[in-house]
Amino acid sequence: MTSSLDIFLNAISTGVVLGSIYASIALGLAITFGILHIPNVAHPALVIVGAYFVYLVGQWGISPIPAALIGLPVFYVLGMALYSFYSHTFERKGQANVLQSLTLFFGLSLVIEIAIALFFGSELKSVDADYVGSSLVLGPITMPYRLLVPALFAPIMISALWLYFNRTHSGTAIRAVAHDDRALSISGINPTWIKRHAFGIATATAVVGGAALIIMGPVEPFAGRFQIGRVFAIVVLAGMGSIPGTLVVAIMIGIAESFVSAYLTPSWSPGVAFAILLLALGLRPQGLFGAAR
Repeated sequence: MTSSLDIFLNAISTGVVLGSIYASIALGLAITFGILHIPNVAHPALVIVGAYFVYLVGQWGISPIPAALIGLPVFYVLGMALYSFYSHTFERKGQANVLQSLTLFFGLSLVIEIAIALFFGSELKSVDADYVGSSLVLGPITMPYRLLVPALFAPIMISALWLYFNRTHSGTAIRAVAHDDRALSISGINPTWIKRHAFGIATATAVVGGAALIIMGPVEPFAGRFQIGRVFAIVVLAGMGSIPGTLVVAIMIGIAESFVSAYLTPSWSPGVAFAILLLALGLRPQGLFGAAR
């Protein structure tokens, strides 16, 4: 018989790994929305594209993690192309207001969903790997490898991005362009190129988030809709651009959702992120970790 302590410990451990997976999905939005101030509501749909990319490459016998690595340069170029279209359409004409940006990326999200459904059908797709179906058992804690393995993605990506943003000239330029792109131009750096590069990096994280999502369980073309509210809540609550804060907040939300599922009902867990967001912003409007500088 499962004891109350066992339920508690499993809820904590499950919440931590779920939160790490949420951070993988939200990380690209933390760059585009949190740092560049571009409300890319299409990012969860791009994560689903990443999941289908991993599924497609997996048909040739390539496991999900190598498939995600193969997809990094592909999605980086895709992100640069998307930003170029956005820049030519809005920014260069001085029309890059929030409403038009939201309309563009919301429309892009719908187009992506329909395209995936047309090419792959609406049935669930999954991937296979040696570790799927087995679990790590540590005393009373049982952790499926299908959750544990993708949970390792976020700390690795966040550490790499933190080093890049804080230890390289181009990373510093990305952080600077959000605050004063005119000053960046005076210093001889092209703000448009920096933003395009940053958007490419953000989109490249989508294939890793997609790999994490499809390892965790089967996906379908419209699965990104269930992530939009959660990832925006994570980014805003973390402080609009705090990369390490994204992981901390995502784990907080993952643990809260896990407790709600374990002690109340799983149907309530999707509302946890918004409840935490509303409570935190009422007490600390700038988010838990403040804006990136």
